[in-house]
This record gives sequence, C-alpha cells and structure tokens, in this order.
Amino acid sequence: MVFSSTIFLCIFLPIVLLGYYICPKKGRNLFLLIASLVFYAWGEPKYVLLMMLSITINYVFGLLMEKNRQNTRRLKLMLVLSVVIDLALLCFFKYTDFVISNINAAFDTGFDLLKLALPIGISFYTFQAMSYTIDVYRGDVKVQRNIIDFGMYISMFPQLIAGPIVRYADVEGQLRERSVTMQDLSEGAMRFIVGLGKKVLLANQIGALWSEIYALGGHSSALTAWIGAVAFTFQIYFDFSGYSDMAIGLGRMFGFKFPENFRYPYQSVSITDFWRRWHITLSTWFREYLYIPLGGNRRGLARQALNLFIVWTLTGFWHGAGWNFILWGLYYFVILLLEKLFMLKALDKAPKLLRHIYSLLLIVIGWVIFACDDITVLLPYLGSMFGANGALGGMDLYWLTTKAVLLVICAIASTELPKKLMASCTGSLSEKPAFAVKAVPALLLLGLSMVFLIGDSYNPFLYFRF
Repeated sequence: MVFSSTIFLCIFLPIVLLGYYICPKKGRNLFLLIASLVFYAWGEPKYVLLMMLSITINYVFGLLMEKNRQNTRRLKLMLVLSVVIDLALLCFFKYTDFVISNINAAFDTGFDLLKLALPIGISFYTFQAMSYTIDVYRGDVKVQRNIIDFGMYISMFPQLIAGPIVRYADVEGQLRERSVTMQDLSEGAMRFIVGLGKKVLLANQIGALWSEIYALGGHSSALTAWIGAVAFTFQIYFDFSGYSDMAIGLGRMFGFKFPENFRYPYQSVSITDFWRRWHITLSTWFREYLYIPLGGNRRGLARQALNLFIVWTLTGFWHGAGWNFILWGLYYFVILLLEKLFMLKALDKAPKLLRHIYSLLLIVIGWVIFACDDITVLLPYLGSMFGANGALGGMDLYWLTTKAVLLVICAIASTELPKKLMASCTGSLSEKPAFAVKAVPALLLLGLSMVFLIGDSYNPFLYFRF
C-alpha cells in the first residue's frame, strides 16, 4: 500500500482523525487536503505534482466554463479541452508502453518502452475530475470557486486509491457543510474494520491459493483449474469491496456519505443484474457520461449495440493496459447484448437457482479472462477448466483438504447471510447491549486483522494498478 498497513493504521490514521476533530470547521477541508497530499506523496512523491496539475486544470476549466456560460461555442470548447487534457494525462501514463509494445510486435520495430510507473489511483481521480467539469458544463452543479475545497475533493485519501468513484454531485453539499456525530464515528469505524477484515483475512488468504494454481500455467486438471478460478473470484471481490468498505467507513468518520459500490454481486441472477451490483460507481459513471450521451437505447437496436460495444470496450481498457482487459470487456458486451436481445426473457421463466448458477458460471469465466495478464496462459487455463488435461489430477485432494473451509467461509461471507445474522442478533436486544454486540466482534476482527497484517508477507492489492 502507499503507507505500510501498520503505519497507516497505527500512526497516520489516528493522527489525522485527531487533527481533524480538533481543527476548526472552517479549516477542516484544508487539513484533509494536506493530509491527503502527504498520504499520496509518501509512496509517490513525484506524482503528487501530477495530481496537483490535474486539480489546477479542472478547477480553472470549471471557472472558464462558468465565465463563458452564455457563449455556447466557447462553453463546449472549454469542456472538450478539459476532457482531452484529462484523458491525455491518463493515457500517457497508463497506456503508452502498451501501445509501443504492440507497435513493436505488429511491425517488428524496436521502439524503447518508457517504463513509466503508473500513478496510483489515476483512473479514479481522473474520472472524478471529469465528472466535475462535465456536470458544470451541463449546469447540474455550481462551479467550485474555492480551490482548497476542490483539491480536497479530488485528492481525498479515503477513496483516492481505488474508489468508489465519487462524482462531484454526490458530495457538493458535503464539501460546504458536514458534521460528524458519534453514530457516524462508530458506524464508520465498524464499516472500516469489516473492510479491513475482508481484505486481510479473506482476500489475502484466498488470493494465495489463486497465485499457486495460476503459477501452473494452465497445466492442471479441470477441478484444480476451477478451484483456482473460484479462488480469484473471491479474492477480487473481497479485495475490492473490502477497500470500498474501508473508504466508505473512513468517509463517514470525516462526515462524508460516499455512494455504495457493491451490493452482493455474487447473488446475481443474470449478468445484467451482476453489473447493477458490481462496482456500481463505475457503471454509473459510464452510463451517465458515455452511454446516455451516445444515445443509450433511444436510437434503435443497431445504435444501442454500438453504444454497448463502445462502453464495454472502454470499460475493459479502463481497468488496465492489457489485451486480457479488452477481451474481458468484449466478453461482457456480448453477454449483455444477448441478454437484452432475448436471454433475459428466457431467464425470467427459469427457476431462480438455475439463473443463479448461469450467472456464477459466466462470472467465474469472466474473472479468469480478467486475471490472466499473460495472454498466452489464458487459453490453456480455460482449456484446463473444460477438461483439456483431464477432469481430475494428483493435486486436487490437496487443494480440497487444505482450502475447503476457507472456500466455504468466503462463499458465505459473499452473501447477505452474515448481515442478516447480525441484524437478527442485535434487533432483539436493547440499544446498549446491541451496540456491544457489534463493538465486541468488531474489536476482535480488528485485532485478528492486525495479527495477520504483521505476520503475513502476502498482501497484494489488485486495484492499485487500475
């Protein structure tokens, strides 16, 4: 992570929370801006200048659009320039080496790669900045004249690294005025701890299983390949939703109410349903700022198909500079188009269990495409899943006996069942014991997570690279 996890949890976060609460309300945005820039600069000191450039560019263009509100041509020009500059910065740092390597492969050239380090969180804060300028252009939000407030919105450390993508319209009022109650503080802390537990106790542990099986390079039995695929399916969910929970919890502790990013996506009964539940803020961003402006589903079936193709190709490419991400986006484009054409009507008539199985099978296969960053491993791995190396192998019993309990825990934890059990336990108690019922497990979860953080060397974070 940007900070080591223990430094962040034991030093940085307590200092920032204490400083924020004792700081006068008028100075809190400045305090959070400074804290966020320190957080980012700790791991990426040179790229903090890039973030400050992005803040300045979008702040200035917001003012220019407001100044030229009555001149439609200039207003549109300001918007186009701001979007082009934002995307140019994103593409330069994220995709330049991908383009060069593909040119070299296609034309047998020898252009040197720039080997640029990817600025952490650039995809997220670029989309947040663009949401501001686009909404100012549309007149959906008021222009922000205070650069400190705007800079804090772009750089806010709780959700800076991996979202959720907070559109300016979501927090416009909260930037001006917000308060933190004891309920905000306690519920935010609990939400943060739950996210930390998801990341450390589940994502990291099940991710180690995926890493071991992926290292086989697709040379495994079907059962082993499916165990690995399911492991990554759980890893990416607990990794990303865990960070989203931490971000939402931290935001609550600072008085912000960030939008939800996940709604039990593995309970989906179609792929359309899945994308209403997974990375909700990204889906919302593409719908509001790309799909609907392109015409959405209002201009006939052929245009709708083209719009979906554009959106899902870019959705895949947004996730990373690799052909696997583009294939992953196209994979979902095909499935979603087929569902819109006829499959949803057929699925509506099928039993819910069958629809759920259908969704999970396609989701797991999709995550294999996403995970195989070495494209030469993708086809062998998919082949292994469907029996190219036989149904069973010598390692199957080992994986099942050593990881079965973890897999079952992950399966249960990815559903609403734990939340419902907690609600049923607390709902029948008086207010004070109910809080204790929540607080005691939260403290135990925090302690266990800290033990694993200190003792576990395997602590990847998948969405850092996006």
